[in-house]
Formats: sequence, structure tokens, C-alpha cells
Amino acid sequence: MPKPEINFQQMNWSERLIVFCGVGLGSGLAPKAPGTFGSAFALLFVPFWFAVGFKISLAVIVLMSIVGIYICGKTAEIIHVHDDGRIVWDEFAGQSITFLPLIYIGQISWLWALVGFALFRLFDIWKPWPINVIDRQVDGGFGIMLDDIIAGIWAALCIVLYLYISKA
Repeated sequence: MPKPEINFQQMNWSERLIVFCGVGLGSGLAPKAPGTFGSAFALLFVPFWFAVGFKISLAVIVLMSIVGIYICGKTAEIIHVHDDGRIVWDEFAGQSITFLPLIYIGQISWLWALVGFALFRLFDIWKPWPINVIDRQVDGGFGIMLDDIIAGIWAALCIVLYLYISKA
């Protein structure tokens, strides 16, 4: 069953702004794999996270996640589809969380960017516990955001585990 078209012309300006943010500044409108495109777009934030440092990054990512509850929930309401694949603000937050351990130690490279991207996408698609439970049972903007936040935490924990083992 095809998803309904998002018609920005039938929205008022505040709805357009909310939906534009919800679909990841347009990155979620990719015809195939919108979550992957949203996550890839979120990689553009990585230089900013490293430039501002760990504490500010953490604060902004927490704010992004809290605001995302409203943005994702309202976008789903406006387009009349719960957790539509085109809603990728949650990928922005989850993908950013993945990089927090690397921001903390101040280490990044193209290889780490690819590893972080792959780990986040793995957990976001695979949906191991508790992501699968949240994905099925938690509704609204909170549910849309929470599964990706936890996928980001799982990916970040994998990076921490690797960094810990590699130092031993």
C-alpha cells in the first residue's frame, strides 16, 4: 500500500516548517531507503559536534531529542501516517548519539564515520531488545524518537566496547 503523498501546499506555514524538519530537511523524501538517507544526512552534523565539544554536543543532542518528540509526533499527525519512514528527525538524533564516545575522546576519521553510520543503521533496522518492544508498543512522537535513541545508544556502546578492548 503506497504512502500518501506529502502535500506541502495544503499546509499552513507552521505545519510546513514542522514537516520539513520531520522529514529531515528533505532527506527523508528519498524514494528508497529514507531512513538510510536521513542517517547519512546526519553525518553532516559530525564536524559541528567535534567543533563544539562533548558537553555542548550532548546538550544539543538531548534538546534535539526532546524537540524531536514534538516534531515527529506532529509530522505523523499532519501527514496521517504513524512512524512514516519519511520521518527521519529521529535518525538525526540517534545517529548523533552514536558519535558521543568519539566526541568525548576527540577522535574521528572517515573510517569511524562509516563505522558509526553502519552500527546505527544495523541497530535501527535489526531492532534488538528493547528497540523492538518500543517500536511495537510506544506510540506518538515519543515512540518514534525512543527506538532511534536506543539504537544510537547501542551503537555508541559498541564503539565504547571496542575502544575499551583495543586499549587493553
